[in-house]
Amino acid sequence: MNASRRQLLKFATAASALAATGTIPALVESAFADVVPPARKALPWRNWSGGQSCEPSVRAAPASEAELAELLKRTAAPIRAVGAGHSFSGLVPTQGTLLTLDRISGVVDHDPATHQATVRAGMRLAAMADELARRGLALANLPDINKQSLAGAISTGTHGTGVGIGSLSSFVTGLRLVTASGETIDCDAQTRPEIFNAARVSLGALGIITEIRIQAQPLYKLKRRTWIAPVAEMLEQVPDLEAKNRNFEFYYIPYSGMALGIVNNETDEPETPTPVNEDDNGLRELKMLEDWLGWAPSLRRWAIQKALAGRAAEERVDYSHKTLATERGVRFNEMEYHLPREAGPAALREIIDTIEKNNIKVYFPIEFRTTAPDEIWLSPFYERKSCSIAVHQFHEWDYHPYFAAIEPIHRKHGGRPHWGKLNTLTAADFSTLYPKWKDFLDVRASLDPQSKFLNPYLKKVFGVA
Repeated sequence: MNASRRQLLKFATAASALAATGTIPALVESAFADVVPPARKALPWRNWSGGQSCEPSVRAAPASEAELAELLKRTAAPIRAVGAGHSFSGLVPTQGTLLTLDRISGVVDHDPATHQATVRAGMRLAAMADELARRGLALANLPDINKQSLAGAISTGTHGTGVGIGSLSSFVTGLRLVTASGETIDCDAQTRPEIFNAARVSLGALGIITEIRIQAQPLYKLKRRTWIAPVAEMLEQVPDLEAKNRNFEFYYIPYSGMALGIVNNETDEPETPTPVNEDDNGLRELKMLEDWLGWAPSLRRWAIQKALAGRAAEERVDYSHKTLATERGVRFNEMEYHLPREAGPAALREIIDTIEKNNIKVYFPIEFRTTAPDEIWLSPFYERKSCSIAVHQFHEWDYHPYFAAIEPIHRKHGGRPHWGKLNTLTAADFSTLYPKWKDFLDVRASLDPQSKFLNPYLKKVFGVA
Protein backbone atom coordinates (compact mmCIF):
# COMPACT_ATOMS: atom_id res chain seq x y z
CA MET A 1 0.00 0.00 0.00
CA ASN A 2 1.38 3.38 -0.98
CA ALA A 3 0.52 6.49 1.06
CA SER A 4 0.87 10.02 -0.30
CA ARG A 5 3.07 12.67 1.39
CA ARG A 6 -0.08 14.50 2.52
CA GLN A 7 -1.38 11.34 4.23
CA LEU A 8 1.93 10.75 6.00
CA LEU A 9 1.97 14.32 7.32
CA LYS A 10 -1.62 13.86 8.46
CA PHE A 11 -0.57 10.75 10.37
CA ALA A 12 2.42 12.50 11.97
CA THR A 13 0.32 15.47 13.12
CA ALA A 14 -2.32 13.22 14.59
CA ALA A 15 0.33 11.19 16.41
CA SER A 16 1.19 14.16 18.64
CA ALA A 17 -2.14 13.67 20.41
CA LEU A 18 -1.48 9.98 21.01
CA ALA A 19 -0.40 10.27 24.64
CA ALA A 20 -3.55 12.12 25.51
CA THR A 21 -6.04 9.99 23.63
CA GLY A 22 -4.42 6.56 23.39
CA THR A 23 -6.63 5.72 20.43
CA ILE A 24 -4.23 3.97 18.06
CA PRO A 25 -6.90 2.19 16.00
CA ALA A 26 -8.94 5.37 15.57
CA LEU A 27 -5.81 7.31 14.67
CA VAL A 28 -4.77 4.86 11.97
CA GLU A 29 -8.29 4.60 10.58
CA SER A 30 -8.58 8.40 10.41
CA ALA A 31 -5.18 8.97 8.84
CA PHE A 32 -5.58 6.30 6.16
CA ALA A 33 -9.32 6.48 5.56
CA ASP A 34 -8.87 7.33 1.89
CA VAL A 35 -6.13 4.75 1.20
CA VAL A 36 -7.75 1.81 -0.64
CA PRO A 37 -5.72 -1.40 -0.71
CA PRO A 38 -5.40 -2.97 -4.14
CA ALA A 39 -7.72 -5.87 -4.89
CA ARG A 40 -6.11 -9.26 -4.54
CA LYS A 41 -6.14 -11.21 -7.78
CA ALA A 42 -6.35 -15.00 -7.84
CA LEU A 43 -3.42 -16.86 -9.33
CA PRO A 44 -3.67 -17.86 -13.00
CA TRP A 45 -4.08 -21.56 -13.79
CA ARG A 46 -3.03 -23.82 -16.64
CA ASN A 47 -3.37 -27.53 -17.21
CA TRP A 48 -0.60 -30.14 -17.30
CA SER A 49 0.16 -29.67 -20.99
CA GLY A 50 -0.18 -25.89 -20.98
CA GLY A 51 -2.92 -26.07 -23.61
CA GLN A 52 -5.69 -24.76 -21.32
CA SER A 53 -5.45 -21.74 -19.03
CA CYS A 54 -7.52 -19.15 -17.21
CA GLU A 55 -7.39 -16.31 -14.69
CA PRO A 56 -10.20 -17.02 -12.21
CA SER A 57 -11.48 -14.24 -9.98
CA VAL A 58 -11.63 -16.67 -7.04
CA ARG A 59 -9.55 -19.71 -6.14
CA ALA A 60 -10.78 -21.81 -3.24
CA ALA A 61 -9.79 -24.96 -1.36
CA PRO A 62 -12.66 -25.91 0.98
CA ALA A 63 -11.75 -28.31 3.76
CA SER A 64 -15.19 -29.82 4.38
CA GLU A 65 -18.58 -30.37 2.77
CA ALA A 66 -20.09 -27.67 4.99
CA GLU A 67 -17.47 -25.16 3.88
CA LEU A 68 -17.98 -26.18 0.26
CA ALA A 69 -21.77 -25.80 0.52
CA GLU A 70 -21.45 -22.25 1.85
CA LEU A 71 -18.92 -21.39 -0.82
CA LEU A 72 -21.14 -22.63 -3.66
CA LYS A 73 -24.06 -20.48 -2.52
CA ARG A 74 -22.14 -17.20 -2.67
CA THR A 75 -19.11 -17.51 -4.94
CA ALA A 76 -18.71 -16.19 -8.48
CA ALA A 77 -19.83 -18.32 -11.42
CA PRO A 78 -18.87 -20.22 -13.47
CA ILE A 79 -17.75 -22.62 -10.74
CA ARG A 80 -15.31 -25.28 -11.88
CA ALA A 81 -13.40 -27.89 -9.90
CA VAL A 82 -9.88 -28.98 -10.82
CA GLY A 83 -7.77 -31.96 -9.82
CA ALA A 84 -4.39 -32.63 -11.41
CA GLY A 85 -5.16 -30.70 -14.59
CA HIS A 86 -4.76 -33.77 -16.80
CA SER A 87 -7.79 -32.97 -18.95
CA PHE A 88 -6.87 -31.50 -22.31
CA SER A 89 -10.35 -30.28 -23.27
CA GLY A 90 -11.83 -27.01 -21.99
CA LEU A 91 -13.57 -28.47 -18.94
CA VAL A 92 -11.77 -26.40 -16.32
CA PRO A 93 -11.09 -22.80 -17.47
CA THR A 94 -13.27 -20.18 -15.78
CA GLN A 95 -13.24 -16.47 -15.09
CA GLY A 96 -15.34 -17.17 -12.00
CA THR A 97 -14.41 -19.64 -9.25
CA LEU A 98 -11.80 -22.37 -9.55
CA LEU A 99 -11.80 -24.75 -6.62
CA THR A 100 -9.72 -27.73 -5.63
CA LEU A 101 -10.80 -30.68 -3.48
CA ASP A 102 -7.25 -31.45 -2.35
CA ARG A 103 -8.34 -30.87 1.26
CA ILE A 104 -11.34 -33.18 0.86
CA SER A 105 -9.30 -36.31 0.35
CA GLY A 106 -8.58 -39.72 1.81
CA VAL A 107 -10.12 -43.16 2.26
CA VAL A 108 -12.97 -42.86 4.77
CA ASP A 109 -13.63 -46.56 5.36
CA HIS A 110 -13.96 -49.93 3.67
CA ASP A 111 -16.17 -52.99 4.05
CA PRO A 112 -14.12 -56.22 4.32
CA ALA A 113 -17.16 -58.28 3.29
CA THR A 114 -18.10 -56.44 0.09
CA HIS A 115 -14.64 -54.97 -0.68
CA GLN A 116 -16.24 -51.56 -1.18
CA ALA A 117 -14.40 -48.44 -0.05
CA THR A 118 -15.62 -44.90 0.55
CA VAL A 119 -13.16 -42.34 -0.76
CA ARG A 120 -13.24 -38.55 -0.62
CA ALA A 121 -13.35 -37.04 -4.07
CA GLY A 122 -10.09 -35.08 -4.10
CA MET A 123 -7.86 -38.08 -3.49
CA ARG A 124 -5.41 -38.76 -6.32
CA LEU A 125 -5.54 -42.19 -7.94
CA ALA A 126 -1.96 -43.11 -7.01
CA ALA A 127 -2.48 -42.25 -3.35
CA MET A 128 -5.83 -44.07 -3.29
CA ALA A 129 -4.29 -47.20 -4.83
CA ASP A 130 -1.52 -47.20 -2.22
CA GLU A 131 -4.01 -46.75 0.63
CA LEU A 132 -6.32 -49.48 -0.68
CA ALA A 133 -3.33 -51.82 -0.97
CA ARG A 134 -2.52 -51.20 2.70
CA ARG A 135 -6.06 -52.37 3.42
CA GLY A 136 -5.63 -55.45 1.21
CA LEU A 137 -7.69 -54.06 -1.66
CA ALA A 138 -7.19 -53.02 -5.28
CA LEU A 139 -9.35 -51.72 -8.11
CA ALA A 140 -10.09 -54.02 -11.02
CA ASN A 141 -8.28 -51.58 -13.31
CA LEU A 142 -6.44 -48.27 -13.47
CA PRO A 143 -5.70 -45.83 -16.29
CA ASP A 144 -2.15 -45.59 -17.58
CA ILE A 145 -1.76 -42.22 -15.79
CA ASN A 146 -2.59 -42.19 -12.07
CA LYS A 147 -2.12 -38.53 -11.14
CA GLN A 148 -5.78 -37.54 -11.51
CA SER A 149 -8.20 -36.95 -8.67
CA LEU A 150 -10.81 -39.68 -8.26
CA ALA A 151 -13.68 -37.25 -8.92
CA GLY A 152 -12.02 -35.92 -12.05
CA ALA A 153 -11.32 -39.42 -13.34
CA ILE A 154 -14.88 -40.69 -12.99
CA SER A 155 -16.42 -37.42 -14.19
CA THR A 156 -14.66 -37.78 -17.55
CA GLY A 157 -15.06 -41.54 -18.03
CA THR A 158 -11.36 -42.28 -17.54
CA HIS A 159 -10.47 -45.91 -18.25
CA GLY A 160 -7.74 -48.49 -18.50
CA THR A 161 -7.76 -51.44 -20.87
CA GLY A 162 -9.31 -54.91 -20.79
CA VAL A 163 -11.99 -56.46 -22.95
CA GLY A 164 -14.08 -57.44 -19.91
CA ILE A 165 -13.34 -54.46 -17.62
CA GLY A 166 -15.22 -51.17 -17.56
CA SER A 167 -14.06 -47.63 -16.90
CA LEU A 168 -13.44 -46.31 -13.38
CA SER A 169 -16.96 -44.84 -13.44
CA SER A 170 -18.40 -48.35 -13.74
CA PHE A 171 -16.81 -49.27 -10.39
CA VAL A 172 -18.79 -46.54 -8.58
CA THR A 173 -21.64 -47.89 -6.42
CA GLY A 174 -22.68 -44.62 -4.80
CA LEU A 175 -21.65 -40.99 -4.49
CA ARG A 176 -22.39 -37.69 -2.79
CA LEU A 177 -22.50 -34.31 -4.46
CA VAL A 178 -23.17 -30.74 -3.38
CA THR A 179 -25.32 -28.62 -5.68
CA ALA A 180 -25.13 -24.91 -6.48
CA SER A 181 -27.78 -24.22 -3.83
CA GLY A 182 -25.68 -25.94 -1.15
CA GLU A 183 -27.86 -29.05 -1.03
CA THR A 184 -26.07 -32.34 -0.35
CA ILE A 185 -27.36 -35.33 -2.33
CA ASP A 186 -26.51 -39.00 -1.78
CA CYS A 187 -27.36 -41.28 -4.67
CA ASP A 188 -26.90 -44.85 -5.86
CA ALA A 189 -28.76 -47.38 -7.99
CA GLN A 190 -31.70 -47.43 -5.53
CA THR A 191 -31.64 -43.90 -4.12
CA ARG A 192 -32.24 -41.17 -6.73
CA PRO A 193 -31.07 -43.46 -9.53
CA GLU A 194 -31.62 -40.81 -12.23
CA ILE A 195 -29.02 -38.58 -10.55
CA PHE A 196 -26.72 -41.56 -10.04
CA ASN A 197 -26.91 -42.50 -13.74
CA ALA A 198 -26.05 -38.93 -14.69
CA ALA A 199 -23.47 -38.18 -11.99
CA ARG A 200 -21.04 -41.04 -12.60
CA VAL A 201 -19.89 -39.28 -15.79
CA SER A 202 -21.06 -35.68 -15.38
CA LEU A 203 -18.18 -33.39 -16.46
CA GLY A 204 -18.67 -31.48 -13.21
CA ALA A 205 -21.93 -30.06 -14.59
CA LEU A 206 -24.33 -31.24 -11.86
CA GLY A 207 -22.51 -30.16 -8.73
CA ILE A 208 -19.31 -30.89 -6.85
CA ILE A 209 -18.75 -34.56 -5.99
CA THR A 210 -17.34 -34.92 -2.49
CA GLU A 211 -17.46 -38.64 -1.71
CA ILE A 212 -17.46 -41.80 -3.79
CA ARG A 213 -18.22 -45.40 -2.85
CA ILE A 214 -16.21 -47.62 -5.14
CA GLN A 215 -16.10 -51.37 -5.72
CA ALA A 216 -12.68 -52.90 -5.16
CA GLN A 217 -11.44 -56.47 -4.85
CA PRO A 218 -8.80 -58.33 -2.84
CA LEU A 219 -5.25 -57.21 -3.56
CA TYR A 220 -3.75 -59.09 -6.51
CA LYS A 221 -0.60 -59.30 -8.60
CA LEU A 222 -0.17 -59.07 -12.35
CA LYS A 223 2.47 -60.39 -14.70
CA ARG A 224 3.21 -57.74 -17.31
CA ARG A 225 4.72 -58.76 -20.64
CA THR A 226 5.89 -56.34 -23.34
CA TRP A 227 7.15 -57.21 -26.82
CA ILE A 228 7.81 -55.70 -30.23
CA ALA A 229 6.06 -56.91 -33.41
CA PRO A 230 5.14 -55.56 -36.85
CA VAL A 231 1.95 -53.52 -36.55
CA ALA A 232 0.28 -55.52 -39.33
CA GLU A 233 0.84 -58.68 -37.30
CA MET A 234 -0.38 -57.00 -34.08
CA LEU A 235 -3.58 -55.81 -35.74
CA GLU A 236 -4.30 -59.27 -37.13
CA GLN A 237 -3.92 -60.74 -33.65
CA VAL A 238 -6.09 -58.15 -31.84
CA PRO A 239 -9.17 -60.41 -31.35
CA ASP A 240 -7.03 -63.26 -30.03
CA LEU A 241 -4.92 -61.03 -27.76
CA GLU A 242 -8.03 -59.34 -26.34
CA ALA A 243 -9.71 -62.66 -25.62
CA LYS A 244 -6.74 -64.43 -24.04
CA ASN A 245 -5.40 -61.68 -21.76
CA ARG A 246 -6.88 -59.81 -18.83
CA ASN A 247 -5.43 -56.51 -20.05
CA PHE A 248 -4.18 -55.92 -23.58
CA GLU A 249 -3.01 -52.75 -25.33
CA PHE A 250 -0.44 -51.72 -27.87
CA TYR A 251 1.33 -48.63 -29.13
CA TYR A 252 2.12 -48.00 -32.78
CA ILE A 253 5.36 -46.06 -33.33
CA PRO A 254 4.78 -43.65 -36.23
CA TYR A 255 6.88 -44.16 -39.35
CA SER A 256 8.24 -47.48 -38.07
CA GLY A 257 5.82 -50.22 -39.10
CA MET A 258 6.35 -51.59 -35.55
CA ALA A 259 4.20 -51.79 -32.43
CA LEU A 260 4.83 -52.35 -28.72
CA GLY A 261 2.40 -54.86 -27.22
CA ILE A 262 1.55 -55.00 -23.51
CA VAL A 263 -0.46 -57.67 -21.66
CA ASN A 264 -1.18 -58.14 -17.97
CA ASN A 265 -2.48 -61.35 -16.40
CA GLU A 266 -3.09 -62.33 -12.78
CA THR A 267 -0.39 -64.41 -11.13
CA ASP A 268 0.82 -65.74 -7.79
CA GLU A 269 4.47 -65.52 -8.81
CA PRO A 270 6.82 -63.51 -6.56
CA GLU A 271 7.37 -59.84 -7.40
CA THR A 272 10.33 -58.95 -9.57
CA PRO A 273 12.53 -55.86 -9.13
CA THR A 274 11.00 -52.67 -10.49
CA PRO A 275 12.78 -51.87 -13.76
CA VAL A 276 14.10 -48.45 -14.64
CA ASN A 277 11.42 -46.54 -16.57
CA GLU A 278 12.96 -45.70 -19.93
CA ASP A 279 9.77 -44.51 -21.65
CA ASP A 280 10.73 -40.84 -21.53
CA ASN A 281 14.19 -41.55 -22.90
CA GLY A 282 12.61 -43.52 -25.73
CA LEU A 283 10.32 -40.59 -26.55
CA ARG A 284 13.28 -38.20 -26.62
CA GLU A 285 15.06 -40.51 -29.05
CA LEU A 286 11.97 -40.65 -31.28
CA LYS A 287 11.80 -36.85 -31.22
CA MET A 288 15.46 -36.69 -32.22
CA LEU A 289 14.72 -38.92 -35.23
CA GLU A 290 11.80 -36.69 -36.18
CA ASP A 291 14.03 -33.62 -35.90
CA TRP A 292 16.81 -35.21 -37.97
CA LEU A 293 14.97 -37.46 -40.40
CA GLY A 294 11.46 -36.04 -40.64
CA TRP A 295 12.25 -35.13 -44.24
CA ALA A 296 13.04 -38.77 -45.10
CA PRO A 297 10.31 -41.15 -43.81
CA SER A 298 11.90 -44.26 -45.32
CA LEU A 299 15.24 -43.53 -43.68
CA ARG A 300 13.48 -42.81 -40.41
CA ARG A 301 11.66 -46.16 -40.64
CA TRP A 302 14.97 -47.95 -41.23
CA ALA A 303 16.57 -46.23 -38.22
CA ILE A 304 13.69 -47.10 -35.85
CA GLN A 305 13.52 -50.71 -37.02
CA LYS A 306 17.28 -50.99 -36.62
CA ALA A 307 17.03 -49.70 -33.04
CA LEU A 308 14.24 -52.17 -32.21
CA ALA A 309 15.75 -55.19 -33.94
CA GLY A 310 16.44 -58.11 -31.65
CA ARG A 311 14.74 -56.53 -28.65
CA ALA A 312 13.60 -59.39 -26.43
CA ALA A 313 10.25 -59.56 -24.70
CA GLU A 314 10.29 -58.27 -21.11
CA GLU A 315 8.34 -59.53 -18.11
CA ARG A 316 7.62 -58.03 -14.73
CA VAL A 317 5.55 -59.18 -11.73
CA ASP A 318 4.12 -56.79 -9.16
CA TYR A 319 0.87 -55.70 -7.52
CA SER A 320 -1.67 -54.41 -10.01
CA HIS A 321 -1.47 -50.72 -9.09
CA LYS A 322 2.27 -50.80 -9.78
CA THR A 323 2.06 -52.41 -13.23
CA LEU A 324 -1.04 -50.79 -14.73
CA ALA A 325 0.00 -47.13 -14.40
CA THR A 326 3.16 -45.52 -15.75
CA GLU A 327 5.02 -42.24 -15.36
CA ARG A 328 4.65 -39.68 -18.15
CA GLY A 329 7.37 -37.05 -17.95
CA VAL A 330 7.26 -35.75 -21.53
CA ARG A 331 4.23 -33.50 -21.89
CA PHE A 332 1.73 -33.67 -24.73
CA ASN A 333 -1.77 -32.79 -25.91
CA GLU A 334 -4.10 -35.67 -26.67
CA MET A 335 -7.16 -36.63 -28.68
CA GLU A 336 -8.81 -39.98 -27.95
CA TYR A 337 -11.95 -41.48 -29.43
CA HIS A 338 -13.82 -44.62 -28.40
CA LEU A 339 -15.03 -46.63 -31.38
CA PRO A 340 -17.20 -49.74 -31.79
CA ARG A 341 -14.74 -52.52 -31.07
CA GLU A 342 -15.08 -54.20 -34.43
CA ALA A 343 -14.15 -50.91 -36.17
CA GLY A 344 -10.88 -50.44 -34.31
CA PRO A 345 -8.30 -52.23 -36.47
CA ALA A 346 -9.61 -50.74 -39.71
CA ALA A 347 -9.71 -47.25 -38.20
CA LEU A 348 -6.13 -47.53 -36.96
CA ARG A 349 -4.91 -48.72 -40.36
CA GLU A 350 -6.55 -45.65 -41.91
CA ILE A 351 -4.99 -43.36 -39.29
CA ILE A 352 -1.50 -44.78 -39.92
CA ASP A 353 -1.97 -44.43 -43.65
CA THR A 354 -3.12 -40.81 -43.28
CA ILE A 355 -0.16 -39.88 -41.10
CA GLU A 356 2.51 -41.49 -43.23
CA LYS A 357 1.17 -40.62 -46.68
CA ASN A 358 0.93 -36.96 -45.66
CA ASN A 359 4.20 -36.96 -43.68
CA ILE A 360 2.46 -35.45 -40.65
CA LYS A 361 4.89 -34.20 -38.04
CA VAL A 362 4.54 -36.53 -35.03
CA TYR A 363 6.65 -38.91 -33.01
CA PHE A 364 4.43 -39.92 -30.05
CA PRO A 365 3.18 -43.52 -30.33
CA ILE A 366 -0.54 -44.12 -31.01
CA GLU A 367 -2.33 -45.97 -28.22
CA PHE A 368 -4.89 -48.76 -28.79
CA ARG A 369 -7.00 -50.08 -25.86
CA THR A 370 -10.31 -51.85 -25.15
CA THR A 371 -13.10 -51.30 -22.61
CA ALA A 372 -16.27 -53.16 -21.59
CA PRO A 373 -19.74 -51.59 -22.04
CA ASP A 374 -21.72 -49.96 -19.22
CA GLU A 375 -25.11 -48.29 -18.57
CA ILE A 376 -23.90 -44.80 -17.55
CA TRP A 377 -25.71 -42.11 -19.54
CA LEU A 378 -22.72 -40.02 -20.70
CA SER A 379 -20.14 -42.79 -20.61
CA PRO A 380 -18.40 -43.12 -23.99
CA PHE A 381 -18.83 -46.87 -23.42
CA TYR A 382 -22.60 -46.69 -23.01
CA GLU A 383 -24.09 -50.00 -24.22
CA ARG A 384 -21.16 -50.59 -26.56
CA LYS A 385 -18.08 -52.80 -26.59
CA SER A 386 -15.38 -50.29 -27.38
CA CYS A 387 -11.82 -49.84 -28.46
CA SER A 388 -9.98 -46.59 -27.86
CA ILE A 389 -7.46 -44.97 -30.19
CA ALA A 390 -5.46 -42.05 -28.79
CA VAL A 391 -3.12 -39.74 -30.66
CA HIS A 392 -0.66 -37.43 -28.89
CA GLN A 393 1.29 -34.39 -29.97
CA PHE A 394 4.34 -32.90 -28.22
CA HIS A 395 3.13 -30.00 -26.08
CA GLU A 396 5.39 -27.44 -27.76
CA TRP A 397 4.05 -28.26 -31.25
CA ASP A 398 0.73 -27.11 -32.74
CA TYR A 399 -1.59 -30.10 -32.46
CA HIS A 400 -4.34 -28.68 -34.72
CA PRO A 401 -3.08 -29.93 -38.14
CA TYR A 402 -2.50 -33.46 -36.82
CA PHE A 403 -5.76 -33.80 -34.92
CA ALA A 404 -7.76 -32.21 -37.75
CA ALA A 405 -6.47 -34.91 -40.10
CA ILE A 406 -7.34 -37.76 -37.71
CA GLU A 407 -10.67 -36.70 -36.17
CA PRO A 408 -12.73 -37.30 -39.35
CA ILE A 409 -11.56 -40.93 -39.33
CA HIS A 410 -12.78 -41.36 -35.75
CA ARG A 411 -16.11 -39.78 -36.62
CA LYS A 412 -16.57 -41.87 -39.76
CA HIS A 413 -16.29 -45.02 -37.64
CA GLY A 414 -18.84 -43.83 -35.05
CA GLY A 415 -16.36 -42.74 -32.39
CA ARG A 416 -17.27 -40.96 -29.18
CA PRO A 417 -14.53 -38.64 -27.84
CA HIS A 418 -13.02 -39.01 -24.40
CA TRP A 419 -14.53 -36.15 -22.37
CA GLY A 420 -11.15 -35.05 -21.06
CA LYS A 421 -9.41 -35.09 -24.44
CA LEU A 422 -9.45 -32.62 -27.33
CA ASN A 423 -12.22 -32.73 -29.93
CA THR A 424 -14.32 -30.32 -31.98
CA LEU A 425 -17.82 -31.73 -31.35
CA THR A 426 -20.83 -29.68 -30.26
CA ALA A 427 -24.20 -30.39 -28.64
CA ALA A 428 -25.73 -31.38 -31.98
CA ASP A 429 -23.06 -34.06 -32.43
CA PHE A 430 -23.30 -35.39 -28.88
CA SER A 431 -27.08 -35.64 -29.04
CA THR A 432 -26.74 -38.21 -31.84
CA LEU A 433 -24.00 -40.19 -30.09
CA TYR A 434 -25.70 -40.61 -26.69
CA PRO A 435 -29.17 -42.21 -26.47
CA LYS A 436 -29.67 -40.74 -22.96
CA TRP A 437 -28.51 -37.22 -23.90
CA LYS A 438 -31.90 -35.59 -23.24
CA ASP A 439 -32.25 -37.40 -19.91
CA PHE A 440 -28.89 -36.01 -18.79
CA LEU A 441 -29.83 -32.49 -19.86
CA ASP A 442 -33.05 -32.71 -17.83
CA VAL A 443 -31.20 -33.79 -14.68
CA ARG A 444 -28.59 -31.10 -15.19
CA ALA A 445 -31.20 -28.36 -15.58
CA SER A 446 -33.06 -29.52 -12.46
CA LEU A 447 -29.92 -29.52 -10.28
CA ASP A 448 -28.33 -26.35 -11.70
CA PRO A 449 -31.12 -24.21 -13.24
CA GLN A 450 -28.90 -21.12 -13.31
CA SER A 451 -26.04 -23.03 -15.03
CA LYS A 452 -23.54 -21.95 -12.38
CA PHE A 453 -21.31 -24.95 -13.18
CA LEU A 454 -21.15 -24.32 -16.94
CA ASN A 455 -18.15 -22.51 -18.36
CA PRO A 456 -18.22 -21.39 -22.02
CA TYR A 457 -16.90 -24.76 -23.22
CA LEU A 458 -19.63 -26.72 -21.41
CA LYS A 459 -22.33 -24.34 -22.64
CA LYS A 460 -21.26 -25.31 -26.16
CA VAL A 461 -21.20 -29.00 -25.23
CA PHE A 462 -24.73 -28.89 -23.77
CA GLY A 463 -26.20 -26.32 -26.14
CA VAL A 464 -26.96 -23.81 -23.38
CA ALA A 465 -27.19 -20.15 -24.47
